[in-house]
Amino acid sequence: MTLGLLIKPEAEADIGRAFDYYEQHAGAGHRFLDRVDALLGRLVELPHAYPVLHQNVRRALVRDFPYSLFYIVEPSRVVVLAVLHQARDPGSWPRT
Repeated sequence: MTLGLLIKPEAEADIGRAFDYYEQHAGAGHRFLDRVDALLGRLVELPHAYPVLHQNVRRALVRDFPYSLFYIVEPSRVVVLAVLHQARDPGSWPRT
């Protein structure tokens, strides 16, 4: 069963900042978005395929980019909480 998807505004902002960075520095902003979109598609199809890191927050890695996508699985949807560079401490964002 495919679940719905909710991307929190904070996560949208994270994606936008990463897009801007990659577009300005490597011309790869659209490639980054393609990888994020592909990952989001996998999350709604197989939401439990990625490990739980803390309580019910799961992490999935963005292919080809050093970013992690943090999310929770609710009964009818996947909720994306943050998309952070892997060098950042995930404990620094209490967004749940």
